[in-house]
Amino acid sequence: MRSIWPALFMLATSCGVADEGTQPVVTGSFGSKPVVAIPEGNPGHTPRITVLSVGSGRRTVAGDVVLADVDIRRWSGNEPYLSTHDGHQPTTVVFDGRQVSETWRQSLIGRPAGSRVMLISPASDALGPDLPLTGLAPADTLVLVFDILGGYPPDARLVGRTLPVVPADLTPSARPRVLIDGSGPQVVAGARIVVQYVAASWPSRTVVDSSYRRGGPSAFTLEEGSVPAGWTDALDGLRVGSRVAVPSPGPAPMLYVIDVLDTIAQA
Repeated sequence: MRSIWPALFMLATSCGVADEGTQPVVTGSFGSKPVVAIPEGNPGHTPRITVLSVGSGRRTVAGDVVLADVDIRRWSGNEPYLSTHDGHQPTTVVFDGRQVSETWRQSLIGRPAGSRVMLISPASDALGPDLPLTGLAPADTLVLVFDILGGYPPDARLVGRTLPVVPADLTPSARPRVLIDGSGPQVVAGARIVVQYVAASWPSRTVVDSSYRRGGPSAFTLEEGSVPAGWTDALDGLRVGSRVAVPSPGPAPMLYVIDVLDTIAQA
């Protein structure tokens, strides 16, 4: 670890880090794309973390896969840089010892699900995993607003159930098939869903993608264009705790088995 990390998270008013009154104002409800007003003045060079609202869900812990929406913009000109709200798929951050910036760790770990957290930081410290400094200088100040959907163990699965396996008789022309009935909250179209899944190609039936292989659960917005073909109709109305086999037709048909771990209503 870098020895400067303990100094990264001083209060915004300490040591003359930023000009007085240079705290951005964030409006909008959790789960919706935030509206960020950035004041004039010097943002300072020391990363600052502010909890804007505290959720009521389980606290994330080290080792979790944390699923969160993140809106990133430049301080200068309040220019948008990236927002998962636009693509309707939250980011997945795996805290399993891989390289994750300390600013993201401090922002996301130990927070209850449903929390909104703001990070102000130079780009060199602010960008998370797999986010290159495209069009940015390392010293450019960024404002990040995280909506923390939740933290989940990497091997999270349906309680007492084995890993999902694609049924031997599932074909692209078949109808979706509920393999396990859940008893949790109901999934509705347009909501965020947290799932584990396996995907097999057709006709080889070879597993080509698996959330288990990639580090843990993933989150999606359950709407056409944001999830593979067939998912929305198959999952709408099911309950958390369900397992469903879903054929996905098209030029390159796929066969999915999906475990529904959680659902989060949209704002």
